[in-house]
Amino acid sequence: MADSPLLAIDAMGGDEGLPVMLEGAALALDRNPHLRFILVGRESAIAEGLAAHPALRAASSIQHAEDTIEGSDRPAQAIRRAKTTSMGVAVDLVKQGTAHAAVSGGNTGALMAISKLSLRTMKGIDRPALAAPIPTLGDKDLVMLDLGANAECDMRNLVEFAVMGAAYARSVMGIERPRLALLNIGTEDQKGIETVRDAAAILRASDHLPIDFRGFTEADKLSRGELDVVVSDGVSGNIALKALEGTARFVTDLLKRAFTSSIRSKFGFLVSRPATELLRHHLDPNNHNGAVFLGLNGIVVKSHGSANDRGVANAIDVAVRLLAGDLTARITADLANIEKGPAQ
Repeated sequence: MADSPLLAIDAMGGDEGLPVMLEGAALALDRNPHLRFILVGRESAIAEGLAAHPALRAASSIQHAEDTIEGSDRPAQAIRRAKTTSMGVAVDLVKQGTAHAAVSGGNTGALMAISKLSLRTMKGIDRPALAAPIPTLGDKDLVMLDLGANAECDMRNLVEFAVMGAAYARSVMGIERPRLALLNIGTEDQKGIETVRDAAAILRASDHLPIDFRGFTEADKLSRGELDVVVSDGVSGNIALKALEGTARFVTDLLKRAFTSSIRSKFGFLVSRPATELLRHHLDPNNHNGAVFLGLNGIVVKSHGSANDRGVANAIDVAVRLLAGDLTARITADLANIEKGPAQ
């Protein structure tokens, strides 16, 4: 990767569209002045928006794309329109080697379909997976995958997800031997379906890899901070993620209701405000933004559609760290090592 990472930004993606994407890119540039951007979307609108961000304007070029992918668009529709949409053009810039990575806050299914068709999967990878950081009680987030890209997974897929998730943790979080487990209905070796048990057997036998395999984990232990990577099929992973997000909203809404129920509780809120602010900060999805489609021949990062400028900046930071950590090379080497087995 060059000293100045060049990122293609789908400037029209996300719930808030252009204003937040520009604000997020400007914030990311303020954090890392070496960044350069290709802002993809309607040229006149982007040029007008850049008037409020002179530093970003100086660090960016504009690639015109007339159309946008809507949240209601189906993946098949998005693929047919990819060449004229800001999302499709941003991904194509990565394919052509013009940009080092792409970032979009648009339709997840559409972005997955366009990215897979354009970039293709890496050699040795059967299916790409969607990975994202999840907040924990530990010092670092937990990387979880797959979060919905693959409804059905076989043993090979789960092993590949483990390799890719561990490489992500090493590249983005700086953990050289990530603690990894498979999501299951129990922690005992005999629990779960055959596919999960077979994947565990292969990972146990691959102790020559830079993975600290911890066996199985259950969904109620995801936030304890005892693991760095958790692997599952896309359905289980997506359900677990949505349950965690729902629980976080439930806790924050319950606290808000409790602290506004009476004069006495309002006084209690003032006393405990530092603690509640810390909780709010820890559960804010903007502070853990940046899902990644692992296993493709290129880096594509998915920002929350509802992300604010901090969230967009954090998604851009994930892309930069994946590039700096040479994620693709790490995955390729680890897959090769699984095939070869331990050194004799």
